[in-house]
Amino acid sequence: QVQLVESGGGLVQAGGSLRLSCAASKIFSSIYSMGWFRQAPGSQRELVASITRGGSTNYADSVKGRFTISRDNAENTVYLQMNSLKPMDTAVYYCKLSLAIGDYWGQGTQVTVSS
Repeated sequence: QVQLVESGGGLVQAGGSLRLSCAASKIFSSIYSMGWFRQAPGSQRELVASITRGGSTNYADSVKGRFTISRDNAENTVYLQMNSLKPMDTAVYYCKLSLAIGDYWGQGTQVTVSS
């Protein structure tokens, strides 16, 4: 059973920063990618950022230049550094782990940005 444990969400004022972490319960050798998605009330879940095992990154246009994704392969942990946060970034953020055998999701962590 694969478990993903997320942390780092919370309440922050606009312009502030938060750092999200997501740790996998096991060490995998067949990771395709890890990433962060978010879902605001009444909206579909959307990709925020992803990173492959080789380190290639992909960002949603709305977060480019503000968010940075990184990973620690040895610890199977992925991070999302979020700077210059805006109220529009308010959502539940989910970690996703993509393996050869399938995709796994974390339980989600709430990020709320006040104006």
